[in-house]
Amino acid sequence: MGRPSGTVTHVNQPNIHFTSIGLMSVTVFPVRLLLVSFLMLLAWPFAFTASLGRSEFAIEPQSWWRRWVYLCLRAIMRAMWFCGGFHWIKVKGQRVEPSEAPILTVAPHSSYFDAIPVTMTMCSIVTKLESRSIPVWGTLISYIRPVFVFRSDQDSRRKTVEEIRRRACSGGKWPQIMIFPEGTCTNRSGLILFKAGAFIPGLPVQPVILRYPNKLGVDEAVLSSRFHILWLTLCQPHNSIEIEYLPVYSPSNEEKENPALFASNVRKLMAKALDLPLKDLSFDDIEISLSRGPLGIYDYRSLLEFNQLICRLGLRAATTDGVLEEQARRARKLQGDKLGLEDFAQFLNLPVTDTLKEVHNGQIDVRRYVIALSTVRRPTKSMETLKLAFKMYESEESGEILEEELAGILEVMLGVKEVRLSSVCLTLGPDTGKITYGKTLFLFVTCFKHFNTLTEMSNYL
Repeated sequence: MGRPSGTVTHVNQPNIHFTSIGLMSVTVFPVRLLLVSFLMLLAWPFAFTASLGRSEFAIEPQSWWRRWVYLCLRAIMRAMWFCGGFHWIKVKGQRVEPSEAPILTVAPHSSYFDAIPVTMTMCSIVTKLESRSIPVWGTLISYIRPVFVFRSDQDSRRKTVEEIRRRACSGGKWPQIMIFPEGTCTNRSGLILFKAGAFIPGLPVQPVILRYPNKLGVDEAVLSSRFHILWLTLCQPHNSIEIEYLPVYSPSNEEKENPALFASNVRKLMAKALDLPLKDLSFDDIEISLSRGPLGIYDYRSLLEFNQLICRLGLRAATTDGVLEEQARRARKLQGDKLGLEDFAQFLNLPVTDTLKEVHNGQIDVRRYVIALSTVRRPTKSMETLKLAFKMYESEESGEILEEELAGILEVMLGVKEVRLSSVCLTLGPDTGKITYGKTLFLFVTCFKHFNTLTEMSNYL
């Protein structure tokens, strides 16, 4: 059964000439992969040497040998992309100096081939700290002096913005920062909401747009696996990419005071240049709408609305795994008692507002709220949400929950109105009307070897 139509438009798979792809897979693909790997390894000692003894917080004068390493790395990276099929890279417009626009905003962000403009310019980027530990590639990333994001740090967002501001306000001493303001990969069918980090300093930015006019490969974007994209790209005789530098955008006084407005206006400008629609989806919304797997969200529309409400309440950013566990523990004590608006506000330690009224929407079983919050907070970790839900519902003596309670849990997680489990549970033995987490896990693991989704399995049974 297909996913319902929603806000995100999925790219149809192209008609691939499988004979040609098969031939390229055993001839061109391994040669290209070997050459790309060799050139990446060749770049490593240059990047490692140039990074030795360098401060992460200050820019030192460029010595002659560092300038030589810089030129060598750019040449090696260009050769690497050439071997990958990017023989000609079309560049439109002109990149300005860091003193004129310290930040480059790049969109749309769709795959790791978006690293091409980064390696061509050696601009700094904003990336997660974990990328530094990637063998070989992590050293190359460290060489361009990125702004690292410490995701485990609760104060990470503020520190990242402060570091971007510090570098951007250096008067051109630091390299330009190349930022992908969408914050995640999309399928390039439209521009989603931009994050405000690049726009908070209130300094001029230069928009940069990317186009991949290819028949297959990188134009399949995020909907394929990473290896699938790499495989198709290296099997294609030639891969095209167009990089266009738009004129510098200088913010008005109003935009300097309102980064969200600044980001919105730059997004509109870039969407017009790309001839793409604007999609009012955030980074978090995309994660939710693209969740996959047997317990992946089936109809994400209600959960997207819920996610937007909790973002307006400031709850999403403040929700960690520990907060979810604590809320689940408190919800269990209520044993399904439904809370009125005042009690719900007290449960969340929030004042009563119109937004909270929308979340509450009458009497509420906070266990369902916690399940929904866990689902949108970590959409790729559905089994952890299921385990958390069992902690709130299960009997202390037997660890069992009622089948209708499990159905209710799955209805929230999948975003559907009704889940029928009676025929599914019969596969485990006599119908007792109850089920444990262990049996549920066993049922899903065994049955999902043969079925793609819970809906497909229940329809079959």
